[in-house]
Amino acid sequence: MRRPLAGRNSTDRYDAVVVGSGPNGLAAAITLAEAGRSVLVLEAAGKAGGGLRTEELLEPGFRHDVCSTIMALPPLLPFFAPLKLDLVTPPTPLAHPFDDGTALVADRSVTQTASRLRGDANAYRRLIGPLAERMPELLAMVMGPPRLPGDPLLLLRFGLPGLLSALSLAGIFFQEREARALLAGAAAHSLLALDEAGTGAMGMLMLASAHAGGWPVARGGSASVAEAMTRRLGELGGELQCDHPVTSLESLPEHRVVLLDLVPKGVLELVGARLPQPYRADLETYRHGPGAFKLDWTLDGPIPWRSAECARAATVHLGGTMEEIAESELQVAKGRHPARPFVLLTQPTLFDRTRAQDGKHVAWAYCHVPNGSEVDMTAPIEAQVERFAPGFGDLIRRRSAWSPRRLEAEEPNCVGGDVMGGRMDLRGLLARPVLSLNPYATPDEKLFICSAATPPGGGIHGMCGVNAARAVLRSRRL
Repeated sequence: MRRPLAGRNSTDRYDAVVVGSGPNGLAAAITLAEAGRSVLVLEAAGKAGGGLRTEELLEPGFRHDVCSTIMALPPLLPFFAPLKLDLVTPPTPLAHPFDDGTALVADRSVTQTASRLRGDANAYRRLIGPLAERMPELLAMVMGPPRLPGDPLLLLRFGLPGLLSALSLAGIFFQEREARALLAGAAAHSLLALDEAGTGAMGMLMLASAHAGGWPVARGGSASVAEAMTRRLGELGGELQCDHPVTSLESLPEHRVVLLDLVPKGVLELVGARLPQPYRADLETYRHGPGAFKLDWTLDGPIPWRSAECARAATVHLGGTMEEIAESELQVAKGRHPARPFVLLTQPTLFDRTRAQDGKHVAWAYCHVPNGSEVDMTAPIEAQVERFAPGFGDLIRRRSAWSPRRLEAEEPNCVGGDVMGGRMDLRGLLARPVLSLNPYATPDEKLFICSAATPPGGGIHGMCGVNAARAVLRSRRL
């Protein structure tokens, strides 16, 4: 596919060439094009989008998101406003069932959610309420490049408790099962053991974003978000060319800068010889976090949750108590495969009927595993679903299993199945991909990195690309 610039041809000079069209690569290209720069995006795959892909994996008429489904941050970020995304917001962002047949749901309202938490209601309002109310301001600070905060008090309100581990944070603020489990499930999105410093910040950020944005899904599948981004790029005069693998920079058309939507492994493979040895050595020691093992299903009906509350949410956290979730993630951190893994599940067809045939459904779920694992986690994942939704197995029509190696083969930035583009602990956030005041720049003044291996890290938000493009615009190259 090619979207040409009017009056240009492939031999012309471009201000910027972006290698890779994941959400960060596309966001970088759009940001440069909005600034009036000429941009060419080159993508090795047949479609743009990276993790924003939707395919009929198992049966005709059943559309599955290959990677990301929940658009937690796009509703809250100014970058996405011009794209006019068609998002479907479920009645409640998140459900967390328990073995006694009850479930806690996180409603859009912090107050309403707190009312379900009994003795922890006031503590939850104090911890999460101010962050949810000022989420756009908070995101402007934590999702940008390293800099002085716009509102130091707001950042301290988030950052000081966020430096704690999720277990310590829960121990300080919460006493009862529901609130502790809710925080643990949200913090487990970090793919880290919940006793690691900084996992509290992930739990707080995820819960605040759920209240502020609702955790919607994109109508028709996440590929529609990639399509909106490519449309925006075309409207601004940018070019996109798919089925165009880049094996060397010498093969590129004339350009002033190159932005790489690649994690360090891909950067080294493509341009390692151009980089000085100290910087190259830093990239070689870049750390990846645990991998994911994912299942996609086509189903004969909706998941039969024991608690009907779970049918109000597109996202369901399956792991029982905080203690059980923490043990599951600790086992992964130790290189083991938990018998009862913490499972993140999405059920988009409850709210977006365009994704499946009439009366039928799709769903997916994944658990965390050691990086590069080859262990089949199908049975443990489905057992966790069955635990909270008896009869689930009888509804399965077909399934597709994604091991960490298959994830990496489909999306090379997911090294060993690491969907976050690198370990998201405190060290991994401060030195991403290296310790630098300008982490997007490299020692080669023509080369910049815009992947999830730069701040603020993994997730569908595009801000790594936006930040990298702004770094390019500040540089002498443009």
